[in-house]
Amino acid sequence: MSGEEVPIVVCVSADVSVRERVLRQLDGVGSVVSCADLTQLRAMLFPSPGGSTPAVGPVTSPATPQGPVSWGELVVDRAGHLVTWRGDPLPLSGTERELLVRLIGPPLVVWSYEQLCASVLGGADPAILHSTIKRLRRRLQGLPGGPRVHTVRGVGYRLDPPPRPC
Repeated sequence: MSGEEVPIVVCVSADVSVRERVLRQLDGVGSVVSCADLTQLRAMLFPSPGGSTPAVGPVTSPATPQGPVSWGELVVDRAGHLVTWRGDPLPLSGTERELLVRLIGPPLVVWSYEQLCASVLGGADPAILHSTIKRLRRRLQGLPGGPRVHTVRGVGYRLDPPPRPC
């Protein structure tokens, strides 16, 4: 390495403590790129138009929808920070809304714990994801015929397809 070259270190780990330790140990050495999974790394290195991420790995990682998305009569408008059920506003936190966008965004797939932690919580502790899912389930519980968040044991979460109109 010549005197002008600065190394770039890439740290990919779902474990936040590992990423923090790497950042502390390499402080001052050069640039460090830290992310939770390869999907997040690819999105940083190769952004696609509209900010969507490419699908990779055994569990599909669909692009995050940019406009309003719907699941039956549930509509999530990201730009307007609004979630409605049959036209009535549904009070959700920003994190719950982003989680719902990923779960209902086409196509309906199983989202891994790691993917959701990285894309919704910025790589935060999975316990935060589980508590957010619990709150979201409680809020959706009162919607007759509304979406239900299902756990795919050892993998992540998914929604059933919306009911078909009669």
